[in-house]
Amino acid sequence: MGTTPSVEIREITKSDIDTLYELIIAIARHHDQEQYVLTTQEQLRQAAFPDGQSPAKFSALLAEVTDSNGAIKIAGYASFTWNYSIWLGGNLMNIDDVFVWDEFRGQKLGEKLMLAARDLCREKGVERLRWEVQQDNDKAINFYQRLGARVDIKGVCKWSIE
Repeated sequence: MGTTPSVEIREITKSDIDTLYELIIAIARHHDQEQYVLTTQEQLRQAAFPDGQSPAKFSALLAEVTDSNGAIKIAGYASFTWNYSIWLGGNLMNIDDVFVWDEFRGQKLGEKLMLAARDLCREKGVERLRWEVQQDNDKAINFYQRLGARVDIKGVCKWSIE
C-alpha cells in the first residue's frame, strides 16, 4: 500500500521560470489558445525577477507533489499580479491562471493553490482576490463558489494598442 503524496505550495524562484513557461503553454493548449501566448521565458524572468529597484510585475505559486519515493513533480500553478482598486481603497490580488496537470487532477491541488493565494493576501494585508472565468465553465464556477467566491457576470473588454 502506497503512502499519500505530500503537497507543498510555494512561490516561484528564478530557477522555476522554464517550468512556469511549460505550464503557461499547457493551459493555453488546454483552452485551444496557444497562439495567444506571446511571452518568452526571458520576458517572464525579467518581469518576475527584475534587476535593480523595479518591483516584480507578477508572481506565481507552484504546487509541488512529493511521491512515496521522494520524487518531486510540479503539479500545477496559479499566477497573479498585485493591483490597486480605487473603489476598494487598497490592493488586491488578480489571479491570471490556475492550472493543474491532468495526472494530478482530483487531488484538490487547485483548491490548495487558491487557499495559498488567499493566505498570501492575508499575510500582505490584502482584502480582495479577483479573477476571471468563462461564463460557460460550470465546473470552474461551481469550484470557485464552493470556496466561497462570488461570481459576477461581467464582460471582459480587450483593446490592443498598436
